[in-house]
Amino acid sequence: MTSSFSSLQTETVAAFSFSFLPLINPQIYTITTKRFTVKPRNHFILQAVSSSSSSPTKDVWRRPKTSPFYRSKQPQNPTFLDHSVDMDELLDSISKTQNEKDLFTLLSPYKTRQLSIRFMVSLLSREADWQRSLALLDWINEEARYSPSLVAYNVVIRNAVKAKQWAVSHGLFEEMREKGLAPDRFTYSTLITYFGKEGMFDSALSWLQKMENDGVSGDLVLYSNLIELSRKLRDYSKAISIFNKLKSSGIVPDLVCYNSMINVFGKAKLFREARLLVKEMRDVGVIPDTVSYSTVLSMFVENSKFVEALSVFAEMNEVKCPLDLTTCNIMIDVYGQLDMAREADRLFWSMRKMGIEPNVVSYNTLLKVYGEAELFGEAIHLFRLMQRKDIEQNVVTYNTMIKTYGKSLEHEKANNLVQEMQKRGIEPNAITYSTLISIWGKAGKLDRAAMLFQKLRSSGVEIDQVLYQTMIVVYERAGLVAHAKRLLHELKQPDNLPRDTAITILARAGRIEEATWVFRQACDAGEVRDISVFGLMIDLYSRNKKHTNVIEVFEKMRSAGYFPDSNVIALVLNAYGKLREFDKADALYREMQEERCVFPDEVHFQMLSLYGARKDFKMIESLFEKLDSDPNINKKELHLVVASIYERANRLNDASQIMKRMSEGGILKS
Repeated sequence: MTSSFSSLQTETVAAFSFSFLPLINPQIYTITTKRFTVKPRNHFILQAVSSSSSSPTKDVWRRPKTSPFYRSKQPQNPTFLDHSVDMDELLDSISKTQNEKDLFTLLSPYKTRQLSIRFMVSLLSREADWQRSLALLDWINEEARYSPSLVAYNVVIRNAVKAKQWAVSHGLFEEMREKGLAPDRFTYSTLITYFGKEGMFDSALSWLQKMENDGVSGDLVLYSNLIELSRKLRDYSKAISIFNKLKSSGIVPDLVCYNSMINVFGKAKLFREARLLVKEMRDVGVIPDTVSYSTVLSMFVENSKFVEALSVFAEMNEVKCPLDLTTCNIMIDVYGQLDMAREADRLFWSMRKMGIEPNVVSYNTLLKVYGEAELFGEAIHLFRLMQRKDIEQNVVTYNTMIKTYGKSLEHEKANNLVQEMQKRGIEPNAITYSTLISIWGKAGKLDRAAMLFQKLRSSGVEIDQVLYQTMIVVYERAGLVAHAKRLLHELKQPDNLPRDTAITILARAGRIEEATWVFRQACDAGEVRDISVFGLMIDLYSRNKKHTNVIEVFEKMRSAGYFPDSNVIALVLNAYGKLREFDKADALYREMQEERCVFPDEVHFQMLSLYGARKDFKMIESLFEKLDSDPNINKKELHLVVASIYERANRLNDASQIMKRMSEGGILKS
């Protein structure tokens, strides 16, 4: 793992290419607005770019090298008039100037530098208009001839980039260098941040490269901004590379930066690295918070790694990290996916005791859990409870209940719900209608399914591929092949649409009955040629607790000569466990090991749980010792899984011994 992660870092760093901003060609600089005009003058450079006579002119400049000028010597103990000048009044007067000449005339009484540079910089910082601040800088440098000020340039650069005057900011940068001023951290941070915020990421990285070439060290805020920009642009390799630059600079990331990187590793599917980051946080004294853990939970759930999510939640409780609404909603779903409906129920009803008010997502998720566990009475009770308590219901709420009624073969109640939601002003969507058509088809009510479909077409409702495919399957199952072909023509697809495509559409939409029918037809005809189709069907069946079907697809997959990946193996082991076919699970696990298949931790933990369900404690002990000696296994999760198995079997002494072993080995703190 370590070596692969190191190689990833090397590749991502090597992948960086910093293209510098182009140099700007010299011309005369002119700016005109309704509010303020800067007259043409020969010490500016302009590049006017106009695509047509009607398009606005884009004024781009940078100042050339100016000839040296002589500055009158300032007295050794100058007396400034700062306290005798009302800055507010002066700013108000400046705001009324219409051009550079007006501004210079206004400031002419102070041309011999009666005001300190500190006063002038303060004046600059309070002038928000980028053109006036630019003219004011010119007056400071060319009329009053103050010594060049880095702070003054930083202020004007900030005003320019805030006004999205990118070329002007670049020109100011070059000008300050020509005057012998070295850009500092503030200069670069301003340029990098604002260019990045506007999506000009290559330019932002060019400024970063210049900063590094100048030997200016970045700070945490700067690197964090770049990481966040990379994350939003989904350029996870750059984010990882910048994070490594941050740490190599000796900067310790803060909580926000770490949480952002956990998200980055998750999106890049670097799950182990994300988990290791949580450990690293504790090692450097940054305590992971609720956001840290919920981000890891989301990462695992998005990738259907529910056992790992359960382990993270156990750790979260162990360290007494407070839960929030997001965490609870995620875990209700995780419990449902793992056939732990009662645990989902318990967590939901305990939320208010923790001071967390469930939202519509909480209710919808528990409704889904009840429906998939075929706890129809609980689902109906919760649905009506929402209405009695005036809790918001939406199209997802109704779609979930319609699907639940379909499972219990109560098609009339499902149809009544569609009418109810319409009366309440909740508009049905394609999922609503495809679910109802599927229910009518399963109930043998082909005429009602066809009538609804025709009504939808004539009403102008957008019919997506899932809805089309659902109706096609209803026709095919009823033997109305001509009707099915006609719908395929309407989809602008050939009669011989690959069944793999139809299966993929239906499986991803969760249309289990229709996907099953098409899949079996395709298998019988030898038309399943894509291994991912087998994986989709196994995942679909597993999510819907159709464990016998999981094994059926797996056997078809093996007989077709396909080799399963680790995700498929985990789902098949789970199915064998639910069917109490422990010997077959053990045989598959051993066979895959002999084939030198590399398993993620969850497969090993799944096998330990199956041994626990069979109460084969000898095998648990043997596999535990073997895994404990494997340097690639997450030791903390391993110990927690085994302790949990012993606890469920009421072998509390054994569970206590595992926890003691964790504590003595320092694993508990890892």
